[in-house]
Amino acid sequence: MSQNYLNETQPVDNVQCPLRYLQALLGGKWKLPILCMLSNGTPLRNATIKRRLGNITNAMLSQTLKELESSGIIHREQFNEVPPHVEYTLTPRGKSIIESLMQIGAWATNDMHQVCIEPACDKCASTC
Repeated sequence: MSQNYLNETQPVDNVQCPLRYLQALLGGKWKLPILCMLSNGTPLRNATIKRRLGNITNAMLSQTLKELESSGIIHREQFNEVPPHVEYTLTPRGKSIIESLMQIGAWATNDMHQVCIEPACDKCASTC
């Protein structure tokens, strides 16, 4: 038996497809921090998300939010009042991935300690 982290009875192609799907759905610099911010259930406005992320352009924020909305991960609600505003929340589909992301985060923290890297979560913690 060769040393392989994958179950040898399952072809590698079958494993790559879901992983590539996940990467396409949640990949990029800004999607995971946005999901983290929205995970507590409080609706957030565009300006609040931008302020918490810090170094993101308006165009990139708009594009990222549109991608998450079109994927069914977040919900955009527009309020037609004066002044008009928009709020974002996680959809049930978006909420369903939070526990898995928390487990991956716990694994990453543990792995960072194993390779002698100290997590610097000040920025991440401020977004959650």
